[in-house]
Amino acid sequence: MACKKSDIQHIKVQTLDMSWVGSTAREIAEAVRNGKTTAAVVVEEHLAAIAARDPAIGAFRKVRAEEALDEARRLEDVADLPLAGVPVAIKDNVAVQGEQVRYGSAATSAEPAAEDHPVVARLRQAGAIVVGITAMPELALAAFSDSVYGIARNPWNLEHTPGGSSGGSAAAVAAGMVPLAHGNDGLGSLRIPAACCGLVTIKPGRRLIPPPERDWFGLCENGPMATTVADTALAFEVMSGTELRLDAEDLRIAVATNPLPIGFTVDKEFQRAALDAGEVLRTAGHTVVPHDRRMPNSIGLSIVANWYAVAADDAAQFDLHQLEPRTKALARAGRTMRTLRADGSAGRERWRASGADQWFGNADVLVTPTLAHVPPKAERWGRRGLARTVAVNVRYAPLTGAWNMAGWPAMSVPFGRHSNGLPIGVQLVAPPGGEGQLLALAAQLEAANPWPRHTPL
Repeated sequence: MACKKSDIQHIKVQTLDMSWVGSTAREIAEAVRNGKTTAAVVVEEHLAAIAARDPAIGAFRKVRAEEALDEARRLEDVADLPLAGVPVAIKDNVAVQGEQVRYGSAATSAEPAAEDHPVVARLRQAGAIVVGITAMPELALAAFSDSVYGIARNPWNLEHTPGGSSGGSAAAVAAGMVPLAHGNDGLGSLRIPAACCGLVTIKPGRRLIPPPERDWFGLCENGPMATTVADTALAFEVMSGTELRLDAEDLRIAVATNPLPIGFTVDKEFQRAALDAGEVLRTAGHTVVPHDRRMPNSIGLSIVANWYAVAADDAAQFDLHQLEPRTKALARAGRTMRTLRADGSAGRERWRASGADQWFGNADVLVTPTLAHVPPKAERWGRRGLARTVAVNVRYAPLTGAWNMAGWPAMSVPFGRHSNGLPIGVQLVAPPGGEGQLLALAAQLEAANPWPRHTPL
C-alpha cells in the first residue's frame, strides 16, 4: 500500500463527505445506542475512508471489509455496549479470530488465529467492530513501521515515519480511518507513534491489561490510541475490565526537559513543549518543580541490552533466512550479549526494584518530551544493519524505555506543533497505580491547549 517516493509531494488525501468519519468513539457509540445510526452505516463509511486514504499511508496490512460489515450487521442489543458500532484497528501481533497474525514478517505462520486475544475479545464484547489489522515492523523491533508488507507513513507528512512499532495503528487514527486503535508498548511502541502522529495513548502499569503473547520479559503492555483523552480512558476501561477514577488535585509535578544520560540531546522545541505543559499544569493548581537529574548511563545500556535480548529470543522461533537484515542483526547482537552475560536482565531488575523510584524522587508525576528528535524519514529501514538501526532509534526515541523497564504507567499527549509541521508529544509518567492521575492531567492539558484531532484532509 506504499506510494512511490517520487509521488509523495503530490499526494492529496481524498476528503469524504460522511457523517461519522472523524467522530470520536464516544460520539459514535452514543449514536448507535440511541438509534441515530447503525453499526453497519458507521463501519461502511469508515471502510470507504480507508479505501480512499490508506493507499497513500499504508496503515493497514489487512482490511476486513466484508467481515467487518457482516459483524456490524449482526450487532444486536447495543443499549449497554460502551463501544457500540465503533470501528477499531488491531496491531498485527495479537490474535483476531480467523485472521493471520504476521508480526510484520514473512517468516511467521499464515494459519489464521483460532480465537481472539483477550483484549480483542473485550473490545468486541463492548460492541467494537474490527475493521483491519495494522502495519508494524518485523517482530515489533524498531521505532518505524516498515516491513515486507509495505512502508507505513505519517499522515501529517508522508515523507516521515509514523513511528513504531504501533505505527500503522497511529497512522490509521491520525488520518481519521478509525476513531480508536489497539497497539502495544515494549520500549515505547505506543508512546512513540502517538507523539509522531499527534495522538493520545497510555501504556498501563504491569498486567492491568492482558499483555501480548510475546511480552518481552514483562516489558510489553497492550493499550489504546485515540484522538481524545475521553476515548483513551474509555478504551482503557474496556481493555482492562476496570473502572478508572480520574483524579488529579494538587499534585507535585516534576518537569524534566532532558532526563537522558550525558551525551544525549533533545530538540529545543520538544523541551519547550514540556516546560509549557508544566506551566499549564501549574495554572491548573499543581505544584510544578524542575527535575534536572540525568538518568544513569547504566539504565540506557540496560535498555539496549534488553532490546537485543528480545530480538534474539523472538528471532530464534523462525527461519533466519526469512527474516530481514535488521532483525537478524539485532538477534546476533542479543546472542553475543548473552554469551558475555550482559543481556540487561540484572539492570532491568535493579531499576524495577528501586532504581526508578530513587531517580524519580518525591514527585507524583513526571513530565518530559516523548521524543528527543523529529521522526525520521519513512523508508525500508528493515534492510539496514545494526549500526544504522540502533543509531537512528536511539537518537530520536530514547525517552520512553525506562518506564517499561520500571513497569510504571506512562502516557503521550499532543502538545503543539514543531516548526516542521509535525505534532509534538509530551510524556507523563507516574508510579504504579497512577493511570487515573495521568489521564486526569492529560484532560487538563487537552482543555487548556486543544489539539487538532486529525490531519488536514
